[in-house]
Amino acid sequence: MTEQTTSVEEQAPLPPAPRPTDKPLADPSVGPAAESPADPSVDPAAESPVEPPAEPPVVTPAEPPVKVKKDRRVLRAVLRWTAAAVVFAAVGTSAAYGITRMERTDVPGLATESDGRWDYPEITMPPLPEGSPRPFDDANKAGTHYADLRRLVLPAPRGAKPDAALRGEDGWLATKTFLAEYASKDDRETLGQLLTDDGLRNIAARGWRTPDGTHTRIYLLHFGTAAVVDELGTVDLTSYNSPKYAMGGAAAMSRDDEYPDRAGVDDVVRMAYVETKPYGAEHVREAYLTAGDTLAVIVQSREGVAKAVPFQQTVVLQSQLLG
Repeated sequence: MTEQTTSVEEQAPLPPAPRPTDKPLADPSVGPAAESPADPSVDPAAESPVEPPAEPPVVTPAEPPVKVKKDRRVLRAVLRWTAAAVVFAAVGTSAAYGITRMERTDVPGLATESDGRWDYPEITMPPLPEGSPRPFDDANKAGTHYADLRRLVLPAPRGAKPDAALRGEDGWLATKTFLAEYASKDDRETLGQLLTDDGLRNIAARGWRTPDGTHTRIYLLHFGTAAVVDELGTVDLTSYNSPKYAMGGAAAMSRDDEYPDRAGVDDVVRMAYVETKPYGAEHVREAYLTAGDTLAVIVQSREGVAKAVPFQQTVVLQSQLLG
């Protein structure tokens, strides 16, 4: 379409049309009038020396050459502009059809505005020891994650600042650091004993803060079997409507009904919650994931409102790493 536009715009402007004359132009093929021959019956000597007036020449009606040139120039201009209009109409129609057939992000200048998703680096599954099955293979009845759990924690998105408090020692986090997420001292003691009784092996964690102020924390708690995790995650720690233990700064939590069901990952059970009004100093979202022998706890908080899209994105990606 750009080439068609350029060709029309580069046309030289038409010169102003000449003004039509008030009198018809003479036919150049008609010469000056010839003198009339003298009448032989009249004595030339008796006549006046003044010659009789000659009859006016007969002008044959003809289209003046200059007028023909003007009309042809105007005709050519009309034809050119008509052709250009047809080309623009055709190109415009085809372009409009093309846009309706393209995704919005494929059209320059019409890319869809970001919906708030974070820019995560490319995520790959860590290698398994040779001969080891994946956690949900039929041969893996205990749902064991044989990969290094520290490599199953979701990496931080680009531009985020790491949370040094969750680095732990050699990548393993102390249980008391995880328990510090919960508001009540009594709850922390109860949960600590519950984790011990269920045979908690270790905790891998990662946290970060994005430029918009969202603080993300991910904890992977590793146990002996999938049966223990299923009981802990779906009975001991959570209920359908709310978690059983309150996180710090979020006294009232409810089931996140806006979380799309289609965002689930096979074999991973998800329970997602959101803080209800009135909010505390920061708005909190949290999720519990049971995946084989591993329980994941994901917490996001932000002053104002913790956005739903990056929370859902984070939960889905972590679920895929555990699946």
